[in-house]
Formats: sequence, C-alpha cells, structure tokens
Amino acid sequence: MADNFLEKHFEDYEVRKAAYLRKKKHLPKIKHHLPERPEDDAL
Repeated sequence: MADNFLEKHFEDYEVRKAAYLRKKKHLPKIKHHLPERPEDDAL
C-alpha cells in the first residue's frame, strides 16, 4: 500500500465526520415527554 490508500480514506472520513458533527450541533433538540398519567384514587 504505497499509495497511502488507508490514510487518504481516513482523512476523508474525518472531514465528513467533522461536518456531520457541526451540522448536528445546530439542529433543534427534540424533546420527548411522557404524557401525564392520571392518578387513580382507587389504587
């Protein structure tokens, strides 16, 4: 592997990963909430 195939692909991966993380940081967070369960006095 004299052509540095793995190093080149790893560098490309690092660039794509950094772009993904930058984009992910700016997305609004999805808030999940559980619906409130009514308290049952019969219990």
